[in-house]
Amino acid sequence: MGEREVLHIRGRVLTGPDDGDVRDELWVVGGRVTYDRPTGTHEVVTVDGWVLPGLVDAHCHVGLGHHGAVDAATSEKQALTDRDAGTLLLRDAGSPSDTRWVDDRDDLPRIIRAGRHIARTRRYIRNFAWEIEPEDLVAYVRQEARRGDGWVKLVGDWIDREAGDLTACWPRGAVEAAIAAAHEEGARVTAHCFAEDSLPDLVEAGIDCIEHATGLTDATIPLFADRGVAIVPTLVNIATFPQLAAPADAKFPRWADHMRRLHARRYDTVRSAYDAGIPVFAGTDAGGALAHGLIPDEVAELVRAGLPPTAALSAATWGAREWLGRPSLAEGASADLLVLPSDPREDVRVLAAPRRVVLRGRVVG
Repeated sequence: MGEREVLHIRGRVLTGPDDGDVRDELWVVGGRVTYDRPTGTHEVVTVDGWVLPGLVDAHCHVGLGHHGAVDAATSEKQALTDRDAGTLLLRDAGSPSDTRWVDDRDDLPRIIRAGRHIARTRRYIRNFAWEIEPEDLVAYVRQEARRGDGWVKLVGDWIDREAGDLTACWPRGAVEAAIAAAHEEGARVTAHCFAEDSLPDLVEAGIDCIEHATGLTDATIPLFADRGVAIVPTLVNIATFPQLAAPADAKFPRWADHMRRLHARRYDTVRSAYDAGIPVFAGTDAGGALAHGLIPDEVAELVRAGLPPTAALSAATWGAREWLGRPSLAEGASADLLVLPSDPREDVRVLAAPRRVVLRGRVVG
C-alpha cells in the first residue's frame, strides 16, 4: 500500500473468542488498526472476508537447521515461510544464531526470543545448545535471560545413554535456583520435556511453561493446573516419534518403546490438560528437522485432540498473543492480520488458505 492508501476490510472481524467479539469492518491507516472511518482523501483498497489476528507459532526456531546454526539467507527463508502462512508472531524457543537483524525488517514476522537452549553436557542435539553442568546453570540462565526477549529455554529431559531411556537432566536444587534467577532478570522459563519424571520438580520450582509435555499424567495434570503452568504440545512434531523410535529398537529399546507410548496417548494427554484448565498454546517446533509454516496444521491437530475449534484458534491467535504480551486487533494496534474466505470457527482448515496476509499494514500475501 502506498503512503495515502487505506485498507478497508469488510466482513466479520473476529477480535476475540467470544460471540460478542465480532465487528463488521476495520480500517488500516498508517499501518495501524482503526474502527473509525478515516476522513480526508485516500485511495481505498477494499478486501472482504473473515479476519483473524496474525497467527502465532509459540514454539519455533529461526536460525536453526539440522546441524545447528544456519546463515542469514536460510534464516530469512524460514521467517518468510512462516509469514506467507499467516504466522506473524514467533516465539523462538532457542536458537544458536543471532537473529536480531530480523527486527529491522518490516517484511518479516516479529520474534520473541528465548536466547539459546541450555542443556546438560552431552544430553541434547549437538551444536544446538549450551552444554553445561548444574553448577553453571544459574550463570547461563542469567546470560540467556539478558540476551532474550523475556524467555529462557532449558532442556528438561533427554535420552540418558547409560539408562537407555529418557531421564531428567537437572537436580531439583539447580532448577529452583535457575528459575528464581530468571524471574529476578524479568524472564519466564520454559523447558523441553518429553517424559514424566522431570515434570514435578520443574513445576514445583516455579517454571512458567513446558514444551511438548507428552509426559503429563493424572498425577501431574492437577499440579500444572494449580500452578497455571502452560503447555505448548507441538503435535506436528510429536507425530514424528514413531520414525525417531524405529532406528533405536536395537540399541535403546526402552527409549524407543517409551517414545511410541508417548506418541500413542498424545491426543488424550492434550485433551486432558485442556479439560483440567491448563493453558494450551500452538507451536510447531519448526527449525532443526521440521519445516516452518505449519501452524495451520498444528491448529487442526489441536482440534483432532479434542479442543473446541475456537479454543484451538485462540491457542494460535487471541490467547497466544495475550500470553506473550502482544496485542491482537485492538484499536491502534499494528495491523498484523489475515483475511480468510470463510469462518475459521466452523472449520479451522481454512487457515491453510488465507485470502490476504497483512503485516504492519502492508499486504504481503
